[in-house]
Amino acid sequence: LQGVDAVLTPETALPFLWTNQNNRRFLSFYQAILDKKVVAWVGGYGKQDNNLTNSLFTIDNTGEIFSRYDKIKLVPLGEFIPFNEVLGKLIDRLSPLDAHLVPGETDQIFDTPFGKAIVGICYDSAFSEVFQRQTVAGGEFILTAANNAHYSPTMPAQHHAQDVMRAIETDRWAIRATNTGYSGIVDPHGRTIWQSGINTYETYSTTIYRRNTQTLYVKWGDWLTPVLILGGVLTQIKKESGVRSQESE
Repeated sequence: LQGVDAVLTPETALPFLWTNQNNRRFLSFYQAILDKKVVAWVGGYGKQDNNLTNSLFTIDNTGEIFSRYDKIKLVPLGEFIPFNEVLGKLIDRLSPLDAHLVPGETDQIFDTPFGKAIVGICYDSAFSEVFQRQTVAGGEFILTAANNAHYSPTMPAQHHAQDVMRAIETDRWAIRATNTGYSGIVDPHGRTIWQSGINTYETYSTTIYRRNTQTLYVKWGDWLTPVLILGGVLTQIKKESGVRSQESE
């Protein structure tokens, strides 16, 4: 934590309820936040009614929870059971757990002491609309956290590639922290400034910059894709019509 303003941890790096102060006050990491007076974005669990959320918390330099983001796109079968409305009662009978993981709301805003951030946890990175909505709401930089321990190196590489796309789409700096790789820093042009190895312990510090530009994708969202496809189809039709006209002459 020496010499930095903020630290980002991987998804569920400290897997317990951070909303319970008794759970965190005895941790050496929490004490380091207080000693060094830095901000930390910590992966852990939150509470929503009687259920749990996979969350990222902003812990300010006084040790208090400043903000919280709950993962929106849960992994089917890994984090939730599809068709829970139909299978819910059966699952409750078979499962020894009293609480289940539930998704976060789609309209979350993640304020930090450095401005609004755009957040994605693991599977969220595959869904560009999650990042587009947060950018429209004023997000100035991207934070993503993932737990890739269950996968071969192919999946972490895919996750990093998705973060590259999210950085380009939103024109934002992106920071990614994982437990087994690949962690990385990506600039708004999609260039990887730094990338960790696989299954290595690494830390890295750099300076990123807040941005408030609005790309076409941020402004139009997923409407941009069908508009471009339609434009391409109409252009092709026009070309073919011109060729037929010349042949008939």
